[in-house]
Amino acid sequence: MTFSHSIGLVGATGAVGRKFLQVLNEQGIVPKSLRLFASEKSKGSKIAFQGKEYTVEAVNESDFSGLQVVFFSAGTEISQEYCPKVAKAGAIVIDNSNAFRADPEVPLVVPEVNPNALKKHKGLISNPNCSTIQMLVAIAPIHRINPIKRIVVSTYQSVSGTGIEAIEILEKQTKATLAHEKPPAGVYPHQIGFNLFPHIDIFLKNGLCREEEKMINETRKILEDTNIAICPTTVRVPIFYCHSEAVNLELSKPFELSQVRELLSKSPGIKMMDDPNNNVYPTPLQCQDKDDVFIGRLRRDESLSNGLNMWVVSDNLRRGAASNGVFIYQRLVQDKMI
Repeated sequence: MTFSHSIGLVGATGAVGRKFLQVLNEQGIVPKSLRLFASEKSKGSKIAFQGKEYTVEAVNESDFSGLQVVFFSAGTEISQEYCPKVAKAGAIVIDNSNAFRADPEVPLVVPEVNPNALKKHKGLISNPNCSTIQMLVAIAPIHRINPIKRIVVSTYQSVSGTGIEAIEILEKQTKATLAHEKPPAGVYPHQIGFNLFPHIDIFLKNGLCREEEKMINETRKILEDTNIAICPTTVRVPIFYCHSEAVNLELSKPFELSQVRELLSKSPGIKMMDDPNNNVYPTPLQCQDKDDVFIGRLRRDESLSNGLNMWVVSDNLRRGAASNGVFIYQRLVQDKMI
């Protein structure tokens, strides 16, 4: 397969944008041409990629004609304004924001889970939320053979999901606290250094926060099953990279734990780390900068019939964002849709 197309990247100077470039390079994708875009304040800055130096263009001043694939990692407002324009100019847009995930006309895709949804695209494809991606890579193989009735998930999400400013404030607050100084305020409503809080994004009228709502709606859309009951609690924790999730499933039918373990160990995108007697289970430090979804502590939930527990860890900037977008592009090429 040939992965040589005219590629654009909007949000190239951010944490996810830089990770897109890293993943493209690691996957051996050499663009026929490459253009990098960011906000006005980053215009003219230089980024090195595959031995060349590229000048960042201001997205609000740019003409996108001639591009074949454009990755967006610049946030919801930018995506809402520019994704339709770029798609109209002829490119396939792979958007990492929340702007179009709920749109029934826009496929929401995890390539290991619902690649057939790509056939319905009309120039615009959405990358799901990072916490949704890793959970679905882990549970979709089970759902295919033993439908899931209910999901209870608690997430432990790193600050890199918020962006570079959050990474910097965690470092500053940690240093200040260790030095017995007053920690500086940052991008969160509470100190995150040596702390945690039980919400990601804003609270909604129904008591959920937006991240929890995303997990519910996106899971149902991707699995094409509106009957799954889903109860998420999303928590921000003071680590730099990788999201962790405690996932509890209620399945429709009885199961053998050994068969579930074998199924998951053979499923794409999954790596089992499940030997608790020897303290083998995934942790964020072990899973950082990797594309797999790591699963451990696989066990029965004996409090209900057909209950299953698992611990799921994945790098939110890679598997939960950039890598998923690149995998979408690779699938489009593999299936000759580009």
